[in-house]
Amino acid sequence: MTKKTTPGHRWQAVLLAIFIGLLCRTAAAATFRWANDGDPNSMDPYARQETFLLSFDMNMYEPLVRRDDKLALEPGLATGWKAIDPTTWRFTLRQGVRFHDGTPFTSDDVVFSWGRAVGPGSNIGGALSTVKEVRKIDDYTVDFITNGPNPILPDYLTTLAMMSKTWCTQHNATHAADLTKEEENYAARNENGTGPFILRRREPDVETVLAKNPDWWDAGEHPVGIDEAVFTRIQNAVTRVSALLSSELDMIYTVPPQDIERIAATPGMKIWRTAELRTLFLGMDQERPELLESNIKGKNPFKDRRVRQAVYQAIDEEAIAKKVMRGYAHPTGLLIGPKVNGYDPALDTRYPYDPAAARNLLAEAGYPEGFELGMDCPNNRYVNDEAICEAVVAMLARVGIKVDLRAQTRAKFFAKINGPRYETSFYLLGWTPATYDGLDVLDALAATRRAGSRDGFYNFGSYSNPQVDKLIRDIQGESDAGKRRELIGDALRLVRDDVAYIPLHQQVVVWASRDAVDLAQGGDNYFQLRYVRLK
Repeated sequence: MTKKTTPGHRWQAVLLAIFIGLLCRTAAAATFRWANDGDPNSMDPYARQETFLLSFDMNMYEPLVRRDDKLALEPGLATGWKAIDPTTWRFTLRQGVRFHDGTPFTSDDVVFSWGRAVGPGSNIGGALSTVKEVRKIDDYTVDFITNGPNPILPDYLTTLAMMSKTWCTQHNATHAADLTKEEENYAARNENGTGPFILRRREPDVETVLAKNPDWWDAGEHPVGIDEAVFTRIQNAVTRVSALLSSELDMIYTVPPQDIERIAATPGMKIWRTAELRTLFLGMDQERPELLESNIKGKNPFKDRRVRQAVYQAIDEEAIAKKVMRGYAHPTGLLIGPKVNGYDPALDTRYPYDPAAARNLLAEAGYPEGFELGMDCPNNRYVNDEAICEAVVAMLARVGIKVDLRAQTRAKFFAKINGPRYETSFYLLGWTPATYDGLDVLDALAATRRAGSRDGFYNFGSYSNPQVDKLIRDIQGESDAGKRRELIGDALRLVRDDVAYIPLHQQVVVWASRDAVDLAQGGDNYFQLRYVRLK
């Protein structure tokens, strides 16, 4: 029997179609499209201690302790923590949390994650260098046992993503794939976190799509505002900006300084900016008896402090900040900036730009004609990174130091300088202290590198000073906040006086979006999709 369609039924059908159309448009509006000049390179949150990779992957994975939109510590997969004795921190885990594949999160996963983070292939173990053991007390209680007192251990755990022991075991990913060796495993292209987003599609260096996790444990308290996030890698700055201005994109993460005012003046666009915690600096090989790429044979010029100071004084950082960075940088004389614990403005003074003094120092050190060497630089990691390096090359040429610049993508750059042999003589790097504390910088960049230790894990130039090492140990165990700041200052002063590194500047974090986008921006340059809203 055929049912007769009445005019009323026809209008109901039309209204239903309109309603469905409105729903579709609403769904489309909940898709957030954004771009950056570089790709995160891996879905494994242990693959590299690098802000963009960690920030991206932490949309899918979560730590025990996380930071809120004001960068304050708050409970994540742990509901609470306390120091129960000088070398033991106890964490109470959140119950009822499940990984994206449905398996429950328990203390077994915490113990496993710590072991994986300090194991082969991982690049994040440096933050856990003081942790001797993670011990299961029961299914939802774990103890972190440290080598000595560590009064700020929770701050170090904000970048330690919790991974599923079962999933990693099933997929032969119990160790992180070492990006410096171009390794890859299942966790590099897939994920199984507990976070607010799930990996839907991954095309490395092209497009990565994340979908909202409908079963996220924190959705009731902090509802996610978008259904889908489509990330596209657009290396060309002109193309990236054009895509934003034409509304093909909702937001761009890396904004060229030369385009900031144009974007700000465009109707419907918005510039987001804040002072960044990261400091950019130049590093030098101070260990090898001979530089890898130099015309000086049989000795290493950078072993001589006078040469390091000559390079420092040949660089006009004020010009770099003004011309290359268009004013979106703060020149610095330290490896940490004003928002980092331990910063002392009295120490934040640069050696003066003085090419004549630089030439005199080179002559005193035995290099009156200068010398040649190679330099490694990323071209899609920091704001105008290649342009900064090109400016440094031109400035050094004026004092007789001829530099062969090799600028390459972040993946190739880090594989070279952070490989097992640290194959670099001179390089540009940036560092954001994940703990917002000066010890993080000192431990990663200034501690003497030792085989089998995570100390100095990013000390690519092998700087070593026993006095600095002792101060680092003292800082690690000091619980008095005032005394701790003094010790950090003492260590930073030694590093500065040794010219262990050449600090350049702190960037200004600049993002751009359509007016219809609301988000949270912090000085750590972490972009958390859970705070994105589309108006």
